[in-house]
Amino acid sequence: MTETPAPPGYGDEKEAYLKRLRRIEGQARGLQRMVAEDQYCIDILTQVSAMTKALQAVALGLLDDHLAHCVVDAAAAGDDAAAREKLAEASAAITRLVRS
Repeated sequence: MTETPAPPGYGDEKEAYLKRLRRIEGQARGLQRMVAEDQYCIDILTQVSAMTKALQAVALGLLDDHLAHCVVDAAAAGDDAAAREKLAEASAAITRLVRS
């Protein structure tokens, strides 16, 4: 018998995340256009910064959802090993975010 995987912790916010990611995709296309059109370096860097902040906001939201749902649900189920695994995943994600 196969176990049905739990829905992702971001399930309630899925459409909002998709909307944000589509906006970020548009920003990336805009950056490509700026470079292709030989725009001023500082203007491009300003847009890169805005896109970076937008991606960070998505990452932080997903991390918050992971902690609030995946980690909490594993702990509430009384499965210490699963809770530790979910917490380790979150810690590794935080490390990657801080290093980027």
